[in-house]
Amino acid sequence: MSRAFGIVNFAGNNIQGNPMQAYRPTGAISFLGRYRVIDFPISNMSNSGIDSIQVYIRRKPRSLVEHLGTGRHYNINSKRGNLNLLFCENGDENSIYSTDLAAYVENLDAIEEMSEEYVVIVPSYMVYTADYEEFLQNHIESGADITLMYQNVDNAKDHFLNCQVLNLNKQKGVLSLEPNHGNVKNRNIFMDTYVMKKEIFLDLIDKGRKLSSVYTLADALNESCKEMDIRGISHRGYFAAMTDLKSYFDANEELIDRRKARELFHEEWTVYTRTNDSCPTQYFEGSNVKSSVISNGCLIEGTVESSVIGRGCEIRKGAIVRNCVVNADVVIGKDVHVENMVIDKHAKLIHSNQIIAEPEKPGYIRRGDKL
Repeated sequence: MSRAFGIVNFAGNNIQGNPMQAYRPTGAISFLGRYRVIDFPISNMSNSGIDSIQVYIRRKPRSLVEHLGTGRHYNINSKRGNLNLLFCENGDENSIYSTDLAAYVENLDAIEEMSEEYVVIVPSYMVYTADYEEFLQNHIESGADITLMYQNVDNAKDHFLNCQVLNLNKQKGVLSLEPNHGNVKNRNIFMDTYVMKKEIFLDLIDKGRKLSSVYTLADALNESCKEMDIRGISHRGYFAAMTDLKSYFDANEELIDRRKARELFHEEWTVYTRTNDSCPTQYFEGSNVKSSVISNGCLIEGTVESSVIGRGCEIRKGAIVRNCVVNADVVIGKDVHVENMVIDKHAKLIHSNQIIAEPEKPGYIRRGDKL
C-alpha cells in the first residue's frame, strides 16, 4: 500500500504512573514475555503494506533504538521501505510543552518530504490488530477529511481513564473529543489512530501550533470538528491501552487466556519482533506450571501460576510465582513467594521470603534490583 506512510507516535502526557518508563519509552516495554509494545503497531503497518514508517521518540531512546534496529525483522520492503527514528529535543516527560504536535513541528521537513498522499498515525502504547489498508480505503470511500478509529467499551468507568473518548452523531461523525472521566460505563474510546491526507495533517500541525504551544494533535483536531468532516470507524477485537502500571499488568494477565489471545493473534496476521537464539525452557522434577506464558531460555524448578515469564528467567526450587508479570533475566530464589507483582528485567529476588501485593494494586520491582 504505497498511498500512505505511517507514523508511530510516542506515548503522550496521558501516560502516567508507570514506573517502567524510568528506563525506556512505553513502546519498548516488554509485553507477553517475548514482544515489545511497539511491535504491534509496526506489525500492523507492515502487514497492511505500509513500508515508509516514522517512529517518534522523546526520551530514554536506547532500548527502543536497539530493538527497532533497521526494521528488517518487521518484514518491511527492503528496496523501497524504510523505518526512520525521529527525535524530539524536548525530552522532559512531565513538561506540558512535550506534545506530539511539538514533535511534528520539530521534524516538519521529514513529514513534508514524504511522497505518499495519505498518512496513518498510530500510538506506541496501545495493543490491537487492525488492517490499515482497509482503514484507508474506508476513509477514501467516505469522502471524509479525517477518519479516527475507536473502540466501543462497556467498562469505561474503571478502565481507559487516561484516554480520550469520541462523541459521535448517528452518522458516526465526530462532534468532539474529551477525556474519559470514568463517569459513564459505555464510551467510544479513541484509539489515537488517524488517517488523512498529508496536506490536511500539515494544516492541522500549523493550526495547532498557532492556537497553543501546549496543544496536542487531538486538541487541534477537536478545534476543527465543526469546520471539517471528521468520521469515526469502529474497531472490533482485542484492544488494550498501557496508560499506567495496572493497565499494563491487566493486559498481560488477560492474554494468558487462550480465548482472549485469539482475538489479538491470527495465523494470517504475523506479529513481528526481534528474536534471539535461545534454548527451550527446562522444567525440572518437582516444578509445577499452570495457566502461564513461559518464554524461551528459562529454568523452572518451582511453581508458576497465572503468570507471564520473560526470556532467560530462573524460578528456583520451592519458589512460588503467582499472578505476576516477570520480564527477562529475572531470578526468583529458593522458597521465595511473589504474588501480584510486575518484576522488571535483571531483578533478583533472593533474600525476601514473601513479596505480595494486592490484586487491584500490583506492586513493582525495579530493573536490576536485588531483594
